[in-house]
Amino acid sequence: MTDKNELHDEAESIRAETAAGAPELAEHDRVAQLERQLEEANNKALYAVAETQNVRRRLEAEKAQASAYAATSFARDMLSVRDHLDRALGHVPEAALADEKVKSFVEGIQATLRELDAVFARQGIEKVQSLGQPLDPHKHQAMVEIATDKADPGTVVEEMQAGYVLKDRLLRPALVGVAKAP
Repeated sequence: MTDKNELHDEAESIRAETAAGAPELAEHDRVAQLERQLEEANNKALYAVAETQNVRRRLEAEKAQASAYAATSFARDMLSVRDHLDRALGHVPEAALADEKVKSFVEGIQATLRELDAVFARQGIEKVQSLGQPLDPHKHQAMVEIATDKADPGTVVEEMQAGYVLKDRLLRPALVGVAKAP
């Protein structure tokens, strides 16, 4: 019977060891699970920080762009004022400049144009170069083809209305006549 009791005792001790080891295993699994959850939380936090930085950069870029081009609508409106002043000067006959009053009036219009051009320059508004340039659909709008042998086909030979850019953006394309082969 001793053998039976010994076997029974040995089986009980093995059961006890296994039961004692089981909480260790369960605890080890719990630690591993918590570590995985911690890593997931860290990854989510890093992603959130990166996303916040991206949003901040995008908003700063949009703010800078909005401030740089805030005057676009106003500048377009002022271009028509400049056009009217140019047309007014273009319609003054040379003979009329002999009259001192007309001459003073014309000089006033010229001074206004110079001031307007200075304001445009300070705001980054520049005239598009057209005459003698190849037609650029990003800057020019061809209104008519003119048969000529004085310029290569596709070259701007007449400017009907000046075009303007604000920094690197087109405010208004130049309305031009383009050379074609005679």
